[in-house]
Amino acid sequence: MHVPELVAHRGYPLHYPENTLIGIEAAIHAGARYIEVDVQLSADRVPVLFHDRTLDRLCRAQGMIHRYTREELKAFQVFEFERFGYKFAQNPITTLAELGALLARHPQVTAFIELKRVSIEVFGVQTVLDNVLRSLAPVLPQCVLISYNMPVLAAARKLDYHSVGAILERWHDHRHTDVQAIHPDYLFCDAVDLPRFGAIDTAGAKIVVYEITDPQVALKLAKRGVGFIETFAIGEMLAAFEPLRKTPA
Repeated sequence: MHVPELVAHRGYPLHYPENTLIGIEAAIHAGARYIEVDVQLSADRVPVLFHDRTLDRLCRAQGMIHRYTREELKAFQVFEFERFGYKFAQNPITTLAELGALLARHPQVTAFIELKRVSIEVFGVQTVLDNVLRSLAPVLPQCVLISYNMPVLAAARKLDYHSVGAILERWHDHRHTDVQAIHPDYLFCDAVDLPRFGAIDTAGAKIVVYEITDPQVALKLAKRGVGFIETFAIGEMLAAFEPLRKTPA
């Protein structure tokens, strides 16, 4: 039985606002050994966890992360009103340093840190990379840097960073020279964009696909060579796979 590893995609969004400390802590408490988060820089270059280019959906506010200083961002709460109403109305934006402190308390957890393109566009490759690495300094061995932006991953490789992952717009992009040049340890791809049939061979890179909440779909992908499944429902998926992990191969 091919049982894939499960990645808590943005924490535990099925039950908590995404990319927040409360959701990530819940995912780890549920048993997650891998998590994935999105990182952007504030106006004063403090890395924070945030996926969207604007504050609208998550905070019911106007503007973009990079338009506000870290101090100004404290005025916004990540509560995803459309899904949770005011249940998490006091839930703050999480800094990358706060995530690092959490990881230090859970050395068994590996974090995939997505460097968002919007921050790279605004601040440049080196500024994003320098500030992210500084925030994660105590826990760098637990962190894999991932991005759609190949130059930032190439810069990380020049610094001899130990592990990087390329996020692909389309599956066949893994053949592009800029992707192959960084020798990614991981390849991330939307599951719907994978080849429809047959084994998936990536010459050594581990495959991570998103977004899956159906255990049977995950198992079928694992049989084809997918090693990691990103899911918003980490606790439910872990519970579904637990009997399978205990079953002899």
